[in-house]
Parts: sequence; structure tokens; C-alpha cells
Amino acid sequence: MGENEDFAFSLQDSKAAYVLSNVAEVVERILTFVPTRSLLRIASVCRLWRNCARRVLRTQQQLTWVSACGPSDAEVHALCGILAEEVEKVYLLPKTVLAMVDCEAFKGQAYCYRQNKAKKSRQSVGTVDELTVVFPKGCDIMGIASPGIVLTPSGPFSGPPQEYQEGEAGFAVMFPSMEGVKIKPFHFCKKSITPTALQEAGLVDNPDLRVVLMFVYEAYKSGGARFLSQILEPLAKSKALIAGGLVDSVFSPTRQCCSEGAYGVMGLALSGPKVQGASVLLDQDITNPKEAEATVRRLKAAKIPERNTIGFMFACVGRGQNYYNNQANVEADAFHKVFPNTPLFGLFGNGEIGCDRIVKDDYTLCDTDTDGLQHEYTTVMTLVHLG
Repeated sequence: MGENEDFAFSLQDSKAAYVLSNVAEVVERILTFVPTRSLLRIASVCRLWRNCARRVLRTQQQLTWVSACGPSDAEVHALCGILAEEVEKVYLLPKTVLAMVDCEAFKGQAYCYRQNKAKKSRQSVGTVDELTVVFPKGCDIMGIASPGIVLTPSGPFSGPPQEYQEGEAGFAVMFPSMEGVKIKPFHFCKKSITPTALQEAGLVDNPDLRVVLMFVYEAYKSGGARFLSQILEPLAKSKALIAGGLVDSVFSPTRQCCSEGAYGVMGLALSGPKVQGASVLLDQDITNPKEAEATVRRLKAAKIPERNTIGFMFACVGRGQNYYNNQANVEADAFHKVFPNTPLFGLFGNGEIGCDRIVKDDYTLCDTDTDGLQHEYTTVMTLVHLG
């Protein structure tokens, strides 16, 4: 009886080995359940598995994210403490990463924020090196530090978006390579911003440009306002949706030309026929939850598809809980009520960029001038669809 059982198991093993070595449909189906990091390792087993892994990777077209809030028990920022482990579990190959953290906790050193442990600036090459190790080679990483963070919790127990004006918080949104969508990072300072540079970044003379997310740092310094107008002027004339804010600093990519403390702008230019966007401005007259929800609900008119859509909230540090008479999370809750299945991310900054605008297919609804894109004590709420 024992010999018969051994023979039966041996026969089953040989059949399984044959299927896994020869039947691409079965292998490909199995690999859809494997996280991307493991999938890349599996691809080196044999030619069949490599081809199956490549086909699976091409189907992974939806963005994902990792987020965290503190305080962290370790000597690292809450996001940095979980990032490497969580990236191992994602089901896409990140091509572009947009990371944001609170500037108070991140003003410490490298990934260690307690002053007595600090050895070097978090905005040093060490920070970028750490991020480069976590994400694939060739991945564009845009790192921003701002006074407050808006995030949607990640993981199996993901809940509604939360506003963090105090305490430790951060997120990393990962965009894969997507058909019909081109995401191009840009980073300019006063020395590198030229008409040619803007054109190479896809910000001007680009008929396919749909959405620009931009983050200006050190803008309060002498010449910063003129620099901001210099980049907003050509964008205001375009048919693209422009949204973003004035932030504390950036930590990735590293500066190439200007010295530490110089002003500059960083962001993402999203082009392609599958990209759609819509934004509304919650101005100073919006002072209660009912009015906030009514304004956010205007985004519904754009009829942006729900699948593979992400929300962005760029708010003034003067808004939030104190602005709404000690009511917390008012604007994030309003967004979640209107768009319960759409993740929301963003920041509290020192100025907002954006306006009421819809960008769909071949038309743009509502143009504005350069001054109409710059605001204070407002919130720009944005939807971006990636096909």
C-alpha cells in the first residue's frame, strides 16, 4: 500500500511539473497572484516563466499606494519604517513614485528624526539612496515635505482619508507604466528654467498634456514670486488641468544646480489620450461642512470614471480643523462622502495652485489666467483619471 501511495504522489508531482514547465495559460494564471517583487525573481527560472511574467506585468495598470501615520516606535519616520516591507507586497512595477511626508518629523536626519540620533540631513543623498534601494532601478521618485499631509490608509483595513496637520504622516503613491498615459517628472530652479527645458518636460507645445501636478518650494524668498509666475504663465494658456501647492521642501530628486535653500518647482506632467481630470476650488467663503460637500460634489459633473482614479487635496495650512470651528477632517470627509471608492492624497501648504477646470477627451472647460491659478486660504480638490 505504501509503495502504491508513493507512486501516486510521484505521478502527481510529475504531472504538476509538466504543466508548470509547458502550459503557459496555467503558469500565467498562477503568477497573477504573485506580488511584483517576487514575480521579477520568478522570471529568471526559465523562458516560459519569464514570458508569462512579462505578460502579467503588462496587465498591472492600476496605481497603488503605501501610507502611514505616527508616532513611530522606531528611530525612523512612520512611512520609512514600513515602506520597504509594503513595497514587497504590491502588484505593479512602479515607474513613478510621488511621496509626501510632514516636514516637522522629516526635518531630522536621513531616516532618523530624533535630534540626538541625527548625523546628516534627511534631504541629503542618503535619503535618496534609501528610496532608490526600495524602488526598482530607473523609477522616478518625487519626494516632498510639507506642513501637513492628507492620506488614505493603505493595507487590508484601508479606511476613509484623513487630514494630518500635526504629527507624523506620509504616503507614497506608485504609478506603473500605463498604456495611453505618459507621466514625466520635472524639476526646475531659477538657473534651469528655460523655454527649452519647459518644452522638454512636456509642459509647453504639448497637445497631449492633460494634467500638471506642481509643487513650489522656498517660494517666499526674493525672486520666488516672479519664478512662480514664470512657470504658471505658459501653463495658464494651455488646456491642461493645473493643481498643486507651495511646500516646505523637496528631498528627491537631489538638486543638480542650485544651492541648498534656493527656490524651485517640482512636479509631474501627465499626458495622453486616456488621462482625464477635474478640479474645484474651495475658496474662503466655504466655512462649514455642508458648503464643503456641495463644492466637492460639483466634481461629479465631470463624469470622471471611477476605476483607476485618484483624488488630490491641496489645502492652505490656515484651513483644516481650526478653520471649521474645531471640526476635524471636514474636507477629506466631504470628498469621501461624494467619492467613497476613490483614494485621496495631498498636503497642507503655504499657498495653493489650481482653479475650477475639467479636462476630458478633446476639450477643456473653463480657462483662467496666471493670477487665477494662485490662491491663499483655499483648498484645491482634484480628480485625476489614468485610463
